[in-house]
Amino acid sequence: MKYVRYGSSPRGAQALVIGGKIRALLNNRLHVSCDDIRAVAYGALRHRVLLNFEGEAERIETDAVIKGILESTPEV
Repeated sequence: MKYVRYGSSPRGAQALVIGGKIRALLNNRLHVSCDDIRAVAYGALRHRVLLNFEGEAERIETDAVIKGILESTPEV
């Protein structure tokens, strides 16, 4: 993306998977849905996505970047 210096590491992907599993179990389901992943994405990625100078100068928030990624990612 235009404003990202560093994206999430593999540990960010692990956090998404584990968070999705926990959310599914809390909702009495044995499978993880796309909604589960989207629900935990902000908490799992907010501190792992670092903005570049342009993003910081334009006061772009990390949540806006994550929202753009989630909106542009198709559900399977």
